[in-house]
Amino acid sequence: MIKKVLIANRGEIALRVLRACKELGIKTVAVHSTADADTMHVRLADESVCIGPPPSRDSYLNIQQIVAACEISGADALHPGYGFLAENAKFADILAAHNITFIGPTADHIRLMGDKISAKKTAQELGIPIVPGSAGAVNDEAQALKIAAEIGYPVLIKASAGGGGRGMKTVRQAEELSLALNAARSEAAAAFGDDSVYIEKYLERPRHIEVQILADGRGNAIHLGERDCSLQRRHQKLWEEAGSPVINTEQRAKIGKIVADACARLQYRGAGTIEFLYENGAFYFIEMNTRLQVEHPVTEAVTGIDLVQEQIRIAAGEDLALRQEDVRFTGHAIECRINAEDPVHFTPSPGLITHFHAPGGFGVRVDSGVYSGYRIPPYYDSLIGKLIVHGKDRQQSIMRLKRALDEFVVDGIRTTVPLFQDLVNNPDIIKGDYDIHWLERYLSQKSV
Repeated sequence: MIKKVLIANRGEIALRVLRACKELGIKTVAVHSTADADTMHVRLADESVCIGPPPSRDSYLNIQQIVAACEISGADALHPGYGFLAENAKFADILAAHNITFIGPTADHIRLMGDKISAKKTAQELGIPIVPGSAGAVNDEAQALKIAAEIGYPVLIKASAGGGGRGMKTVRQAEELSLALNAARSEAAAAFGDDSVYIEKYLERPRHIEVQILADGRGNAIHLGERDCSLQRRHQKLWEEAGSPVINTEQRAKIGKIVADACARLQYRGAGTIEFLYENGAFYFIEMNTRLQVEHPVTEAVTGIDLVQEQIRIAAGEDLALRQEDVRFTGHAIECRINAEDPVHFTPSPGLITHFHAPGGFGVRVDSGVYSGYRIPPYYDSLIGKLIVHGKDRQQSIMRLKRALDEFVVDGIRTTVPLFQDLVNNPDIIKGDYDIHWLERYLSQKSV
């Protein structure tokens, strides 16, 4: 079994991993920048190592410093959390060369699924339904025009190495394609150092549905149901649910089996998420995330399975202990991402938290590393916590969420709590009648 885990992350996810390790009796090492010396996971870890100044490139993305921290502390394994180096194949290779267990998939699988084009091709070969589009990278305007005409407008140009909406352009008619193609390439090159792009059919009102899997690398894989992540702003998820309000038991079982069988054939190892667009009863593959997702707690709530502990067991070489028939789905769960942002304009709001009170009670979970007196630094992502509620059904979860949001107190900074207090009373949200464009339409109407 793994004896000591270095947690190569910060904030709520670092604390989440630390808690899982403690429950397994595993020692923990926290790494931190100079700006994060007083964070909660650093306070609670068995050991801590400072890995550099505040900028991420000099600390949380500094592979040399993180490997050195493993060697200094004697950590025999590393959990990357999400973001930063979680999907960096080179990092996974370097850890392997230093005999440090990476709690995640193999470097080869990270590479394979990290490139959107190879991921789409692999998904198709494994029997996962895909969005109609180019078979590979689009090399010139003439090729782009031909593909767009074949699949029909509107189309979506996407960066091969993309994420977070960067290098992504919607094209509604042929006259717009040349400009959009060049803009997408430029954005992709600037953001990812790779200007290759591909084209997909643009779906007008899809939902964002993702399926959670666990696999042991030996051909054993299961699915843990779906999450609905359709409430997004600028391609960033803000509200997630398990299960989806529009997916029934039969659909869940069918798409889950397709995904689990594919991961078994791939001999994938660890936790992973297959993301889809869903429209008119059909699923279309978007990408695979070869890591833990921010929204994993809603899956844990409805299944009772600790995903981080399962990641650790699999990385330690254990066979997958769960069979598909062992997975039971109970009730409904919703997660709201609490960001240190203005709830209207979404401008960052770092600063001193003068008072912090997390909601509690039956069916309420808060994942957060902040506390009264903590100063949120301006250098990192604005996510400061996640509010997760679980109820016997969606209606109870909505009412529980209303109550929990009213209890949530974060003074001294602006947060997105008021946004969710507004959304939870909206008739469309209460009915579950929304798509991936709903929130941006709603926000634009409110700003008029």
